[in-house]
Amino acid sequence: MIMSAGLFWMMIVSLLLFFSRGASGATFTFVNKCDFTVWPGILGNPRLDSTGFELQKGGSRSFQAPTGWSGRFWGRTGCKFDGSGRGSCATGDCGSGQIECGGAGATPPATLAEFTLGSGSQDFYDVSLVDGYNLPMFVGVRGGSGSCAPTGCVVDLNRQCPKELQAAEGDACKSACEAFGTPQYCCSGAYNSPAVCSPSVYAQMFKSACPKSYSYAYDDATSTFTCTGADYTVTFCPSVPSQKSWKDPARSSEATEGSGSGETAMLANGSWLANLATGDSSRGQPGHQLLQIAIILLATICLSHSL
Repeated sequence: MIMSAGLFWMMIVSLLLFFSRGASGATFTFVNKCDFTVWPGILGNPRLDSTGFELQKGGSRSFQAPTGWSGRFWGRTGCKFDGSGRGSCATGDCGSGQIECGGAGATPPATLAEFTLGSGSQDFYDVSLVDGYNLPMFVGVRGGSGSCAPTGCVVDLNRQCPKELQAAEGDACKSACEAFGTPQYCCSGAYNSPAVCSPSVYAQMFKSACPKSYSYAYDDATSTFTCTGADYTVTFCPSVPSQKSWKDPARSSEATEGSGSGETAMLANGSWLANLATGDSSRGQPGHQLLQIAIILLATICLSHSL
């Protein structure tokens, strides 16, 4: 059977739109802007190419995740591994005794980035402090359609952490649930519903510092974001002084000068925080939308000529 030119071009357009919408899932890129090595951990289904790896200062690494993937990422710090990959970490340790976490999650406290790809064609994502905090983290969005707002916690909460929540010699900050274990703080038992579990003074402190991050179990309304057909960048210590720099004021100004990145510019003029507050996702969107428009226009021209 001979395929008509019109049908041929319609199939080509369908395929191009299929891939331009990110139907194959998403690419996650991890970037380490800390002044020290971070060991990202990955817990998700299905498993990606790695469940934990070393990411040196200034390094980056990318993974492809399929549609339907659901999981979380976090950064481990203060890790010591021997030549065979055996060891542990001071914060965010997954308890595997290896660089690879092998299906184990982060030991609190740890800052988490959580994703579910392609649920009803949309991706859902958030940065959570429900299990505490250990590192500044920024989730950037590349391409995609929808609200697609960036999110994260770029403040050093370890400096603000109340004494009763401090962990790992000040390098991490527990959640109130982890510190005290009561139903009121954990939204469990009689408090297991949004109607009766309200944010504690500790959750409010986290929320004030990082308004777009989950601060307690029922903090959904201002903390969950959606996007369709996007790729994501997870940045540790995103263009702000790292923990080591914060602890050493002499190095703080040095750490923020000359980086020249997009996150730095947004943080410097306040637009990044304004974007988080308003949910503005215009950055990175037009190019993807123009691609789809160009494909449709090209297909229309080809179809008109073939018919």
